[in-house]
Amino acid sequence: MREATVIRTTKETDVRVELALDGSGAAAADTGLPFFDHMLQQLGTHAGWDLTVNAKGDLEVDGHHTVEDVGLAIGQALAEALGEKRGIRRFASITVPLDEAAVAVALDLSGRPFVAHEVEIPAETIGTFDTGLVEDFVRAFATAASMTLHVRLVAGRSPHHVVEAEFKALAKALGDACSLTGRGSTPSTKGTL
Repeated sequence: MREATVIRTTKETDVRVELALDGSGAAAADTGLPFFDHMLQQLGTHAGWDLTVNAKGDLEVDGHHTVEDVGLAIGQALAEALGEKRGIRRFASITVPLDEAAVAVALDLSGRPFVAHEVEIPAETIGTFDTGLVEDFVRAFATAASMTLHVRLVAGRSPHHVVEAEFKALAKALGDACSLTGRGSTPSTKGTL
């Protein structure tokens, strides 16, 4: 079973993530940040994962600790659920449109964390959500999952559409890269990832 549960507790946050890679796309999130919850639901649903995220954080300070720690916990859960990564596709890329917005994602579940994030969101907030936290989430998630990730804005005017296209593109690429190819070997000439 390619599943994991991660609990991350610090002085700033208390996060619980449940992840099943071979799920039905059932996703739920409760972080105290409604727009972020909506994006996490997009991530689970469009990756085809069963994903549940519950987080309590020091939102009276700001959303950074919560968003970053959720990213770290989901990334850790992904790494644990993938295990030795036998039989996975490993690489994936896609460009996802949402009305006038489009975001391209290319990733490698390589075991080597690296992030190139070239997404300028055309507003500082969406509702009360600080849009600068999107990159913080992506970097924490990719680092904890030990993946190489490139994200690039192709087009976009609406901040909501840009961010949602990014989460959907990330989800679709992850769902593809995590999929099983039918070959049981680790997809690397080194024999390990």
